[in-house]
Amino acid sequence: MDDKRNMIAAILLSVAILIGWNFVSETFFPTPDKPDVTKTVAGANGAPAAAPAAQGQPSALPTAGAPAAAPTQAIRPVETVLAAGNRVPIETPAINGSINLVGARIDDITLTKYRQTIQKDSPAVRLFAPGGTPAAYFASLGWAAQGIQVPNANTVWTATGSKLTPTTPVTLRWANTTGQTFRIEYSIDANYLITAKQTIANTGTAVVSASSFALIDRLGKPTDPHEQDSITIHVGPTGYLDGKSVFDTDYDDVEEAPNRAVRYNSAGWLGFTDKYWLAAIVPAKGERVTAAISSPAANNYQTLFARDFASVAPGTQVTTTSRIFAGAKEVYTLQAYENDQGITRLSNAIDWGWFEFFEVPIFKLLDWLFKQVGNFGVAIMALTLIIRLLMFPIANRQFSSMAQMRLVQPKMKALQERHKDDKPKMQQELMKLYKDEKINPLAGCLPILIQIPIFYALYKVLMLTIEMRHQPFILWIKDLSAPDPLHILNLFGLLPFTPPSFLAIGVLAVILGITMWLQFRLNPQATDPVQQQVFKIMPWLFMFIMAPFAAGLLLYWITNNILSIGQQQWMYRKFPALKAAPAK
Repeated sequence: MDDKRNMIAAILLSVAILIGWNFVSETFFPTPDKPDVTKTVAGANGAPAAAPAAQGQPSALPTAGAPAAAPTQAIRPVETVLAAGNRVPIETPAINGSINLVGARIDDITLTKYRQTIQKDSPAVRLFAPGGTPAAYFASLGWAAQGIQVPNANTVWTATGSKLTPTTPVTLRWANTTGQTFRIEYSIDANYLITAKQTIANTGTAVVSASSFALIDRLGKPTDPHEQDSITIHVGPTGYLDGKSVFDTDYDDVEEAPNRAVRYNSAGWLGFTDKYWLAAIVPAKGERVTAAISSPAANNYQTLFARDFASVAPGTQVTTTSRIFAGAKEVYTLQAYENDQGITRLSNAIDWGWFEFFEVPIFKLLDWLFKQVGNFGVAIMALTLIIRLLMFPIANRQFSSMAQMRLVQPKMKALQERHKDDKPKMQQELMKLYKDEKINPLAGCLPILIQIPIFYALYKVLMLTIEMRHQPFILWIKDLSAPDPLHILNLFGLLPFTPPSFLAIGVLAVILGITMWLQFRLNPQATDPVQQQVFKIMPWLFMFIMAPFAAGLLLYWITNNILSIGQQQWMYRKFPALKAAPAK
C-alpha cells in the first residue's frame, strides 16, 4: 500500500506541476503590457532597420551590429503615416493593406478575418505597420552590388498596376544612372502568401556583380501581453534553418549573440512568430541562401536571407523569386503551403512541441466536430464524450479491480498486521495475494495517466490554434480560449476591481470543484488516511489551480467529471461491492 500511496502522490504532484506552472508564472512573474500597434507611444525610439546597400561587401547579409540604415524618425500614429500616400493598395479575401513605394516595403497588413478583441466593433488585427510608428513591422526586398547604385530604404519606386489582388499583380521599377534597371513583380494568393520576382537588368557597358535579399524588420517585441505566455509556446524568431526547425532562439538570445547576430548556412524560411500570427520570408524551393537573425539596434530585430553574388553581363538580366507569408497561423493553410508550395515544415510555425503526433489529431477531431455542430463548446463536450467512450473498457477494468480490492481488504489487513515488522515480507505476501486473486493494484491509476496527455494536448490546442481563438459557448462565455470572465470575488463584475489571478475564481472553476468533489464522494472511501486527506483537498486545490486557465479546458474537465459520475453510478449497480463499507 505504501507503493500505491507514493504513486498516487507522485501523479498528483506531476499534474499540479504540469497545469500549475503557467498559473504560478502569471501570478508572481507577470509580463508587462506592450504598446498597441495602432496607438502612439510617446518617447518611443526611431524607425526600424532597413537592409543596407552593402556596396562593396562580399555578401548581402548585413554587417553584424550595424545600426539601422533608415534615419531616426519621430513616432507617429499608423493612420498618419498611411495617409501620406505613395502607396499601392493590397486587397484579398484575407488581408487588406498597401505597399509603400518609398523603399518598396510591404509595411501595411491587416487581417480582415480576425479582430483584436471579442467586441463587434473591434478593429481588425494589424500585423504589419510602417516605420516610424510605435510597433513598426514590415517586409522588404533589395539588392547588394559592387560598384553601382542600388535601391535603398529611401528609393521612390514607380508602380505599374493600381492594386495588388489575387487577379491583378503589380510591378515596381527603378533605374540608376549607370544603366541598371531594378524590378519587383508582386503577386498574391487568396490567403497570406505574396510572391515577389526580383529582376536586375543590365543595359550598361560593364559586367555587374549583384546579390538579392529579403528581410523582415521589427521594432520591439509582441504588442499583445498574452503573446508572452511562452512557458510552453515559443514566440520570437523562428524558421527552418540549417535543416531543422528553430524554436530555441528568442529575442534575448539574438541581443546577446556575438555581434548581435545568429547566422545560418541555409534557410527554408525564417521570420517572427507570435502566438497566432506569422511573418516569414521564403526563398525559392531548393535555392541556396545564407540567413541571419539579428538585432541591428536596441529594441530592433531582423530576419534576412541573401543569395550569392552573381555576374550580370551587359544586355542580360537576373531574376530571383522570394515569397512573403504575412498572416494567421491557420493549421490547414500552413499545411497547404507546405505541401503545395514546397515550403519545408512551414506548419511547424505552430509550436506543437514534442507531442505533435498526439496534439494534431486532437485538433483535427475537435475542428471537425466544431464544423458539424457549429459551437466550439459543444464540440469540446462531444470530444470529451468520444474520449470517455474510447476509455470505457479501461474504466470497466478499473472498477472491476476496485471491486476486487474491496473484497480482499480483510485479507490485506491481516497480512499487514501479521508482517507489520517485516516490510519486505509484507510486500512479498501482498504481491502474491494480488496474483492469486487476479488483481491489478495499478488499474485505478491508468485512467489518470491517460487523462494527462489528453488534457495537455487539449491545453496546447486551445493555447496555440487560431481556429479556437474568440470562439463563444453560451451565456457569459464569449471566448473559450480565455479564462472565465465572471469572478466571484468581485460579485461577477458588480464591484469595480479585478481580482489577482490566484483569486480569480470564476463560475466554471466552482462547478469544476463541485463536480470533482461529487465524483470523489461517490468513490469508496480509501482506507489509507493519507489518501483520504488527499482526496478531500484535491477538488478545491484544483479549483484554484484551474481558475486562470482557458474556459474551454474547464468545460472539458467538467464534462469529463459529469460523465465519470454517470459511469460510476452505472458501475455501482454492476459491482455492488464497491459501495460496501470499508473493512475494519
